Amino acid sequence: RDRKKGHEQIVVGLITNAQGCPIGCEVFAGNTKDDTTVMKKIDELRKQYQLDHFVFVGDRGMVSQARFEEIRSMENIETISALTHGQLKNLIERHVVQLDLFDERNIAEVSDPEEPALRYCLCKNPVTRQHEHDTRQRLLKLTEEGLEKIADYKKKTTVEILGARVGKLLGKYKMGKFVIWRIERAQEETKSNKHKLLWELDQDKITQEERIDGCYVIRTDVAAKTLDTDSVVNAYKSLGNIERAFRNLKTVQLEMRPIYHKTDQRIRAHVFLCMLSYYVQWHMQQRLQPLFDTDGKGATRRWSFAGIIDCLKQRCRHDVQMDKVTYQQDTELTVEQQEIAQLLLQET
Repeated sequence: RDRKKGHEQIVVGLITNAQGCPIGCEVFAGNTKDDTTVMKKIDELRKQYQLDHFVFVGDRGMVSQARFEEIRSMENIETISALTHGQLKNLIERHVVQLDLFDERNIAEVSDPEEPALRYCLCKNPVTRQHEHDTRQRLLKLTEEGLEKIADYKKKTTVEILGARVGKLLGKYKMGKFVIWRIERAQEETKSNKHKLLWELDQDKITQEERIDGCYVIRTDVAAKTLDTDSVVNAYKSLGNIERAFRNLKTVQLEMRPIYHKTDQRIRAHVFLCMLSYYVQWHMQQRLQPLFDTDGKGATRRWSFAGIIDCLKQRCRHDVQMDKVTYQQDTELTVEQQEIAQLLLQET
């Protein structure tokens, strides 16, 4: 589901182990909300994999507040998820969390006096902080340019139409909470080109929002004796393995899309084969890890998985005919191909 208009869509669910190796997948209808699949999959995990007590890790979209409470009501299941910005602001307003506790190197942990069983791990990512700041500045600039264009109208119009244009613009860039605006109505007539659109940025709100840039809170009901603070954070960050798997399935090597099948059975088979392909790729990457570890960084980097595949593609098998004898001959392995082959064929 990639917000591509005019195309039929599907939702793909992927299950991996803690290291990111895929172990199962499922295809849902394109209009399925992520969080509605959670409870059913938990029941299936228990039955199919004989799991009695486990920890479910999900992102904000997968584990909404309502879903979090549902999972908490079940026996022998704990949850690790992240709070939304709204939930983080609520904790700050209730003085459960202080912004000074967020640190780029050290992870602080606090608990909620109203619910002592919940643990909150406070994290700060400098890369995300810069990204959120830059994104906001870019969207604010686009919003201001759009407001200037609306204010510089020439044709006669009504206040209501002007307001609708402003609302549409603010909705497009999601910057309405940072903009204070009003329209001064012209006195002569309802429809006029003398209505004035006035606006300014709410710098106080922008400053407040900048203070939580890069800050995120991981929430869990797992007991501290089971998982310490670092283990909880690492468990949540392991969701990056899922994101990496989806990125590989959709864009990098395997290219699950576009799908040319029309029947449900064939679509499910197509997705399953793509998952099996990623399963092979994952194991190849594990065996090739020593090659990646000794590789350079940035511009000096030599190897990538795509580069390794291209290197192996250069090996050919030729049909050779001499007189009346026909046989096959393989090209000799290059030094690089020998190194790759040794790693791939090693016994585990």
